[in-house]
Parts: sequence; C-alpha cells; structure tokens
Amino acid sequence: MTPLMTFPTLPARDLEKRKVMLPTAFAGECNVVLVAFQRQHQALVDSWVPWLEQAALADPRVRFYEVPTIGRLWAPVRNMIDGGMASAIGDPVILQRTFTVYGDIRRLTKPLHISDRDDITVLLVNRRGDVEWMEAGAFSTALAEDLDHAIRAMASS
Repeated sequence: MTPLMTFPTLPARDLEKRKVMLPTAFAGECNVVLVAFQRQHQALVDSWVPWLEQAALADPRVRFYEVPTIGRLWAPVRNMIDGGMASAIGDPVILQRTFTVYGDIRRLTKPLHISDRDDITVLLVNRRGDVEWMEAGAFSTALAEDLDHAIRAMASS
C-alpha cells in the first residue's frame, strides 16, 4: 500500500497522565486511530469500539486508540478535563488507549488534510506512522468492511 500521508509528531498524554509522543505511542502493526474534535463526538467514537475490540481480538497486530483533540484555550484546565474523562471511564485499558492532544488543533488537521471537524476521523496508521487509510464518520458496515480490507492489505505487506 502507498501511504496517504504521515501522522504528525505530537505530544499527548494518556488518561493515566503518562506523557507520550504520537505516532510513536501507537504500539500495533495496524493502528486504528479515532480522532474526535468535539465533546459530542464520543458517541461516534463509541460506535466503532465493539467492532474494533473484535478486530483486535481476532488479530494481535491490530490496536486502536481514541485521540480527543482539545483547543489551546482549554490547556490550562487540562488536569480537570482529563481527570473528568478518566473518572467517567475508569477502565485502565481505555485510559491507556486514549491520548488527549491539547493546543493548536491545526498541528493535527493540516498535515492530515482534515478540513471537517464536525465529524470524527478514522485513520489506519502503520508502525512507521504512515497513514494507510482514512475516512470520517460513525461506524457503518460499509466503512468497517473497507477498513478491514485496508487492515488485511497492510498486514500482508
């Protein structure tokens, strides 16, 4: 597969307060990254989770991550926001796969050519940080089949 683009190098923090660098923190060979831009996007992210959990169980090369993006205006209250998310979630597995990115969101959207922040973006990122597949929106059978095809192609190359 020819990569579409490269995931930008960005500092982030998981919800257990560990600092990480993206995309290095994506630990799988095939990493599905769900990027959310608004609080109400959580339902769209959650719509993917059952399918992604099954995909990860079926193939140990597959990992998935949630990446909420939060504008620089909110950076001073990061601990409160992240703490609220962490206490609402509680599950250590989810806390470790959720990486919050604070600051100028264009550091993410510009290199990934994301022009619409009214929907979530779903990315397939390889171990090197190359984006192999990209779509927007809630889970649908058609999108999941397309993503599955991309995962299989990535895993076989």
